[in-house]
Amino acid sequence: MGKTDERMKEALVRQKSELPSADADVSAFLEKARNIKPQPGSDGRLIFALDATMSRQPTWDQACHIQAEMFQEAGSIGGLNIKLVYFRGFGECRASRWFNSSDDLARAMSRISCQGGRTQIRKVLTAALEAADREKIAALVYVGDCMEEDVDLLCDKAGQLGLLGVPMFLFQEGRDSVAERAFREMARLTKGAYCPFDAGAARQLAELLKAVAVFASGGRSALQALERKGGQGARLLLQQLPPKS
Repeated sequence: MGKTDERMKEALVRQKSELPSADADVSAFLEKARNIKPQPGSDGRLIFALDATMSRQPTWDQACHIQAEMFQEAGSIGGLNIKLVYFRGFGECRASRWFNSSDDLARAMSRISCQGGRTQIRKVLTAALEAADREKIAALVYVGDCMEEDVDLLCDKAGQLGLLGVPMFLFQEGRDSVAERAFREMARLTKGAYCPFDAGAARQLAELLKAVAVFASGGRSALQALERKGGQGARLLLQQLPPKS
């Protein structure tokens, strides 16, 4: 029996159902983000997964900029390691090594061009499960705009991630209703969160992602420091965290 099977069995009795948010999407994201368990004094590990099909081309550069900001904020705390996973074209899905430098990750992303094709979210989830079987993953962040797969197969993989304690934070560009239903369910199964965004909400998306990255790296004190610097995402996240005992 592999490590994943053992950990899934141990976690099975702890998994509870959680109702998804019906309307306050940003509030739901912030509420769920507090469940990420920080590892003070060590580098946090985030999987940053992206849909790189042709429909995502207009916002690909935006994603490159956001990941750099995530590194910059977390770097002053304890560091951040990001594994990039993306899919595009006909059956292509790739997972990078762990990056601890925003420049290295930016260079890797700059070599990627969006190509037409169908979504391959199941492969993203498989890559995340393989990574979680080897080391502690703070969270999986996914940014995409649609879903063209068997939702039950996706939810099976998401459920496995939930049992391993890896919350999914899914950000949907636009409002495709099929994708929204699937993303909400995957967020529920992993005790993560779903949040839609559009081009006008790019700044908000960046702030929320920075707050998650900083919290994964350094916990509450790191968020408080980010808030003092004017971080709006940190301020909103701190409002959702329970009082310190």
